[in-house]
Amino acid sequence: MKTSATRNFKYYDLRDAAFVTVLLCSNLIGPSKLGELWGFTFAAGVLFFPFSYIFGDVLTEVYGYSRARKVIWAGFAAQIFASLMSMVVLAFPPAPGWTHQAALETAFGAAPRIMLASVVAYWAGEFVNSYILAKMKVLTQGRMLWARTIGSTLFGQLVDSLVFYPLAFWGLWDTDQLLVVLFTGCAIKTGWEALMTPFTYKLVAFLKKHEGVDVYDTDTDFNPFHIKV
Repeated sequence: MKTSATRNFKYYDLRDAAFVTVLLCSNLIGPSKLGELWGFTFAAGVLFFPFSYIFGDVLTEVYGYSRARKVIWAGFAAQIFASLMSMVVLAFPPAPGWTHQAALETAFGAAPRIMLASVVAYWAGEFVNSYILAKMKVLTQGRMLWARTIGSTLFGQLVDSLVFYPLAFWGLWDTDQLLVVLFTGCAIKTGWEALMTPFTYKLVAFLKKHEGVDVYDTDTDFNPFHIKV
């Protein structure tokens, strides 16, 4: 089923909001801590950042690349705004008697280099993820959703990690630690996607049924800078 670009959907805005919410949380909270679980070292953001890829997969699968492209740009703008506002708030002199400035700077005072790396990596990774999923859907004629979601996430997360960690931490972390966190994070994020496959199937089926749409990007302009649906 294909729909006109002007059609309104019941759940599109909710999914858009969920995507941006997860994205902001992952970039404001996630970079602030390195964790270790079962001997694996990883950035804390890998625990919930993959949900943005799941929502991105669902959006592309159901509504098509063109609408996913608009949401990716919305997330990009939200990231920039949140980063700038964090810098502005931290720059304000604290009121007399307020003693939590140092704690706030530790939690939200990511260096401009890290903020820039995060925004660029998100942009590149999300577009790679959406593009590959859309192309695979056409090639598989809509079959094997699991292969499309996991495959697109694998490439998207790899691009995201290859951009983010060197830009943010090259020269600050030991090379061995950087590589371990990079590839471990990519593996954990892709593993999350695989574990969430049953949920993705249910959500995709629900939206296709209730929205009455299932877009195949056969004639789509994949230029990321053309945001018109």
